[in-house]
Amino acid sequence: MQEAQRLAALAVQQVIQGSALPAALAALAPPADDTGGRRRALVQELAYGTLRYWGELDALVRRLASKPFSDPGLGPLLAVALYQLEHTRAPAFAIVDRAVAAASDIARPAAKGMVNAILRRYLREREALRAEVRADAVARYSYPAWWIDRVLHQYPDIGPALLDAGNERPPLSLRVNRRAGPREELLARFAGALVGATPAGPCGVVVDPPRPVPALPGYAEGAFSVQDLGAQLAAPLLQVDDGMRVLDACAAPGGKTTHLLEIADVELLAIDSDESRLPRLRANLQRLRLAGERVRIVAADASRPAAWHDGKPFDRIVADVPCTASGVVRRHPDGKWLRREEDVPRLARKQRRILDALWPLLARGGRMLYATCSLFAEENDTQAEAFLARHPDALRESTSFPPEAVARGGQLLPSSPAAVHNQDGFFYALFVKR
Repeated sequence: MQEAQRLAALAVQQVIQGSALPAALAALAPPADDTGGRRRALVQELAYGTLRYWGELDALVRRLASKPFSDPGLGPLLAVALYQLEHTRAPAFAIVDRAVAAASDIARPAAKGMVNAILRRYLREREALRAEVRADAVARYSYPAWWIDRVLHQYPDIGPALLDAGNERPPLSLRVNRRAGPREELLARFAGALVGATPAGPCGVVVDPPRPVPALPGYAEGAFSVQDLGAQLAAPLLQVDDGMRVLDACAAPGGKTTHLLEIADVELLAIDSDESRLPRLRANLQRLRLAGERVRIVAADASRPAAWHDGKPFDRIVADVPCTASGVVRRHPDGKWLRREEDVPRLARKQRRILDALWPLLARGGRMLYATCSLFAEENDTQAEAFLARHPDALRESTSFPPEAVARGGQLLPSSPAAVHNQDGFFYALFVKR
């Protein structure tokens, strides 16, 4: 536990300093150094959990410390220990003892006494301390103040519930590859392997408790993909048919690309501006048995089609644009602390450029799906309405979701764990060219 606490604290520290959590974890706890995978799993659990509740944990650390720490790693280490004390079943004495030992690894031997005193004081006064710091909104919700204000203003009736939902653990949701076999067949394989799984949505399966995906029956044969239930609703909205020409304009890692290919035999071009993400897209196509001559993958900027478009119109276009990812923070809690308020208008400008560049590539009568994993109106409804105002030949169609998927118009709302359709927050706007 001591080494896991130390590594998790260093990963959290890197995130607070501006690094993405997956990159920090890959550098600090690479899989090659952990034969059984147990330590890496614990490091990941502690780092993700600490960042989910960083607002409260950081407030508690600052409240308990008599002065700022001379070593920047001590605050994250204490936050990791506090997360364990509040949100895990590990014995309190073991958490404290191991954190005290880790303090000398992160800082200096003299730090051990301070860490011990702070954690033991917390155990004595935890209820009063938590009540005190949670009077502040950042500690109460564990988001930056600007983020809280934006959500509460946009969703005055359900804002607190949405913020709380973003701090829940996400489910392990799979999308069944219909070309590999029906959902019932996969569920039977899971049952035979004693894997707890239930059907959800039109083509989804939720595995509970979660387990390593590559170890699940059918993974190697391409029987399923990992995809949130909300994301699984995107591809069917386009109503693709065999023979159509389709563009997935921001494709990596390929969830919507592969879903479209599972639905129909189409000619598909998948592009992404980040070439480093394309190997994963190719690997997903291969595993799912969907690669072929009619599928092309290109590293390209969707907002500059002159560099990659061949002049032929597309029947369908997916524009799953870069966004703040404010609807998927339960899966990516580092995003709450890496984003800045000025990112919202910056990304909105980028989204506008992509939409305006792609629209001329769509055939008359064709459909373009604008998609984000955001909750913020500036990236969603406001963006869609502005697009309609700029393009009189565009008509916005209504989006139809399963009745169990909680939505407001095209905005899918992040769910609580008890929801029948336990989804992340996504936005979809479907445009038809008249």
